[in-house]
Amino acid sequence: MRILVADDDASSRLIVKAALRNLGHECHTVADGDQAWSAFQTQLPDVVISDWQMPGLTGPQLCRKIRERDVSRYVYFIIVSGQGLLSEILEGMTAGADDYLVKPLNSDNLQIRLIAATRVTALHAQLAENRTELNELNHDLKAIARRDPLTRLRNRRALDEDLEFLEARVTRYRHRYCVGLIDIDHFKAYNDAFGHQAGDRILQAVASQLKAEVRSGDAIYRYGGEEFLCVFPEQSMATGIQAVERMRSAVERLAVRQTDAVGAFLTVSGGIAVMDAEHPRPASAVIKEADEALYRAKQLGRNRVEGLGPVDSLMGNAR
Repeated sequence: MRILVADDDASSRLIVKAALRNLGHECHTVADGDQAWSAFQTQLPDVVISDWQMPGLTGPQLCRKIRERDVSRYVYFIIVSGQGLLSEILEGMTAGADDYLVKPLNSDNLQIRLIAATRVTALHAQLAENRTELNELNHDLKAIARRDPLTRLRNRRALDEDLEFLEARVTRYRHRYCVGLIDIDHFKAYNDAFGHQAGDRILQAVASQLKAEVRSGDAIYRYGGEEFLCVFPEQSMATGIQAVERMRSAVERLAVRQTDAVGAFLTVSGGIAVMDAEHPRPASAVIKEADEALYRAKQLGRNRVEGLGPVDSLMGNAR
């Protein structure tokens, strides 16, 4: 172990240094508390053995500074009492010391303390490693909790968190977002005809196709069932319709055979609304408008994209 010894008595320093080296430890000695604090920050010792009373910082003061600063790793602190006074020992232990020794130092007593120091520092190192692993696991679990397990897209939980952030940016910085809802046409008929496993594969294929069409900065979520929601930053109604139109065309190119009762191939419909500072309203209201636009696309024959909302100037279908 790396050990820092702070003592204003030169002979005591020599004795402790020799004993520590005989025990196989690396030792650095200083003559006062201020030097000890400086050396601690550069040497990064595992153990500090400090005299209670010395020039500059006292042993308890040095211990307090170390406990306040060094939170990433545990340093075992041994306070040395010159006279063995109980009041000195108590003050040192109250300041954060782990153990104490009484002068004159005995090599066997010193070795006993260092055995305990080895065990305690190893335990703290293991606890720190476990804490790091736990933090990493919590981070992974949080990421998993925001993903849809089937499509690997972001889920409703992630959407709720992100929409709160988007609302704040619209209000504070006057950003604009285009929101698109995309629904697989006649998905229930496909599911009923070919089974749920086939339906899951279609959801995965459509999700992959939609994800391939979004650009850097866009976000796509599985909104629920066969519905997907897209967020396009700084896009107008016209450019939002164009973006979802690309997605509609991409799904159509998959050429997935539908049931004869509903059409030749599986398709999607889309609805668009815009969230901006000129028409302040909750994100839920914008999504409702996108849903109404999606319903209109369904009513007009499906496999199309429609826009709706305050900024909708009856532009019609981008197709």
